This record gives sequence, structure tokens and C-alpha cells, in this order.
Amino acid sequence: MNLSSELKWRGLLNQTTFEDISEIDNKQLSFYLGVDPSSDSMTIGNLAAAMIVRHFIDHGHKAYLLVGGATGMIGDPDGKTDERTLLSLEQIEQNKIAIRDQYSQLFAGKDFTIVDNYDWFKGLGYLEFLRNIGKHVPMGVMLGRDFIQKRLGEGGTGISYAEFSYSLIQGYDFLHLNRTYDVSLQLCGADQWGNSIAGVDLIRRLAGKQAHVLSIPLVVNKSTGKKFGKTEEGAIWLNPEKTSVYKFYQFWLNTDDLGVIEYMKIYTLLNQDEINAIEQAHKASPEKREAQKRLAYEVSKLVHGQERTDAVVKVTSVLFGSEPFSGLTDSDKEILASEIPTVEKGVSLIEALVKSNIASSNSEARRLVSSGSVSINNEKVVEDKNLDESCLVKKGKNSFVFVR
Repeated sequence: MNLSSELKWRGLLNQTTFEDISEIDNKQLSFYLGVDPSSDSMTIGNLAAAMIVRHFIDHGHKAYLLVGGATGMIGDPDGKTDERTLLSLEQIEQNKIAIRDQYSQLFAGKDFTIVDNYDWFKGLGYLEFLRNIGKHVPMGVMLGRDFIQKRLGEGGTGISYAEFSYSLIQGYDFLHLNRTYDVSLQLCGADQWGNSIAGVDLIRRLAGKQAHVLSIPLVVNKSTGKKFGKTEEGAIWLNPEKTSVYKFYQFWLNTDDLGVIEYMKIYTLLNQDEINAIEQAHKASPEKREAQKRLAYEVSKLVHGQERTDAVVKVTSVLFGSEPFSGLTDSDKEILASEIPTVEKGVSLIEALVKSNIASSNSEARRLVSSGSVSINNEKVVEDKNLDESCLVKKGKNSFVFVR
């Protein structure tokens, strides 16, 4: 399957300046995708954009992955109702390192180049920038942006000159990459369309060349209509210290039936035949949630590696399936200890239930045990006992305590 057909089938095409998208099939392009270091991790929203990068790389195009050390000093105002709080230079530097590491992990073994726009802005004088770049940017275009109108309109909070200039700075990135590496295409999320078009216009005005933009659609939770990846606990991060590998896996495992195949097309590298087969099996027996299991495994493996993914699959099977507790390794048990209440061995079953807040009192704990609601390593118990060995205590379907 050629690249344009692949992107259409996977639902990765939103807006583009190409009159005929098949142009991406006919010649090798140098392209870029940018991420600002506003955090020390990318999210699964960034991951969707990274997946389109992967498809471009796999079809022979040259990738430049931009970490926005300069733009990160300002912060993208698009979609924001208030001024961003500026990050310290030290925090920006730490975040840049973290994002570079994530890029390197996601595209391990692939041909790509990481660039930082701070490298070309740090020596660029203010008057030089205004004279050589700002002189060629019409104010009407910048003032016409939706978020500018909202911020400057009635009830708006206003906008600083720094944030107002953000799209001009990003536009210069595209111009610089075009001049330096012959980059002629920017990939971006749907919310970055306006900023990206600014670069196309600069290249046309100052380099006399044609450049293009291709945006991916906003991924939406089919069941809620909300932005995909936003949960009550917050965003789903790629950094395991912000979203554990277990929670990351569970997020995908709990995706909705309506959207699971769409998410699989976007977030995995499974081919069309594989996904079509999974879709047919899912339609026949959605209650088995085989599509969710495969989605969770593939995305977790891509982001966190096979070894850590296999470990959380095993832990999940112990908690919710038929995998025996005795099959867990010490490293598996560390995952378990980080995700559920834990008590030290040498306590009674009643004490374990109370200490872990599964029961509010000794009397409630005794009632739970005597009614057969509690199991130890998947075996029902009906009376109190001492817990002198490592084990898994379970009440009902979703309440656990790890005795270690």
C-alpha cells in the first residue's frame, strides 16, 4: 500500500495544502514535526503525530524531529484563554532532554535527525529578525487567527506581544529548515494548522519555493465526544514516572468498543489484513475484548518495550484473570506493589483488609471473610488466618491488597 492510501485508511489525514495527496508517493521528501518542551514527557496526543512520522519514515522520507527550545520559552497560545506561565530555562533544558529520549525510543533503529530551534534563534538579533522576517509577515493574517480574536475581543484576557509572535517564530523554523535541510513539508496536529501555514507563506515570500503542510485529525473518544487521552486523572503520558506502564496498559485495555478499531489504526503498526481480522472477531464477540487486549499490548510494546509490557500483561492476568500469583517474578511483584495497596507479611487477614482500607473496621472485615467475599491467591477463605507468606488478597472483582 502506498503512503497516501495508508494514511487515508488509518484516518491520519485532516487538512493539507497538497492539491493531490499522491504527491507524497512519487518522490522522497524531507519533512519535520515539532514538539515544544512544555513538559518532561509527550502524551498520547503527541504519539498520534509520532505515528504518522513513522509511516513517512517507513516509506522512505527523511524525518527531522524538532524539539522547540526557543518556542518553548514563549509557549503556544493557540487554544489557551490565558497567558502561559513561563518555564525556567533549567526546566526547559530538562524537558528537552526527556523529549529527545522519547523520540529516540519511539524511532529506535530508524533514520531521523533531532533538531532544536534554540540553536538558530540564540544568535539571531532582534532587529535582524524584524527586518529580514517580520517585514514580510502581514499583520492582517496574524490578527485574523481565531484565538487572537478571542483573546482580544470582548471578555477576552488579552495577549502579550510574546505570545502574539509565537506563530511568526514557528514560521521561521520552517523557513530555516527549508533553507538548511531542504525540508518542504511540515506534519502537525489539527490545532497547529495556522502556525504551520505561517511557515508555508514565509517560504513562498522569502525563498520563492512551494512548501506544504499535512495535519492529522484530533483523536476523539467515540463514547464521550471528548479529546482522546483526557481522563479524570489527567493526560496519559509516555513517561512511566507520570503514567505507569501498568496504568498506560490499562488505559488502552479500557477503551470503548466504538473507537477501538480506529485507535488501532492510528496507534499501532498492524497492517490492514491484521486489523480487519481483529475487527471481524471483535464484531462477532465484543464481550471478549480481544481488540482492546491487542491494542493495549501493541501500543504499550511500542512505547515501553516488550519486556515491560509482558510484565504488566502478566500482572493484569493475576489480578483479573486466571494467572496464578505464584507465577510472578520479583520484578512483576514490584509492579504490583506500585499499583495496589500493600502490607507487610506477618499480619492477619483481618488486619490486612483494614490496613489497606478494603474494610473500615475489624468487624466489617470479619463479615467480608465469613460471607466468602475474600480470596487469597484466588482461593476463597471464610475465616481469619495469619499471612506469613507473600500473597494476593482479593475482595470482589476490583479490590486488592498485596502482602509482601
